[in-house]
Amino acid sequence: MLSVETSLKEAMTSIEGSLGAALVDYTSGMALGTLGGGKDFDLTVAAAGNTDVIRAKVRAMEMLGLNEEIEDVLITLGSQYHLIRLLKGRGGNGLFLYIVLDKGRANLAMARHQLKRIEAGLEL
Repeated sequence: MLSVETSLKEAMTSIEGSLGAALVDYTSGMALGTLGGGKDFDLTVAAAGNTDVIRAKVRAMEMLGLNEEIEDVLITLGSQYHLIRLLKGRGGNGLFLYIVLDKGRANLAMARHQLKRIEAGLEL
């Protein structure tokens, strides 16, 4: 089992093109841990903003009567991928892993696979 800090380090080192990673509580909008980012990209602000994305999607699914769980959300920008993976089980309810990837260097399928693996080893 991996701690939050170790899980974020694993995401940053094992996922090609990683620019930043965070574990976020989407009930409060608070980042429980961040790694990477920089002066031009504040991960705590991004975490709070992506909380609104998840809340909006959950509301839309409820209004549509969809009885499904969100696995992940992908936001594609000109030079970046923003990948949000909702955590399930073992106290993960209300949490998501968030990773920012350099679009030119990242392999999106492998990034999704690695996030799933990291989630399985995360101890909360």
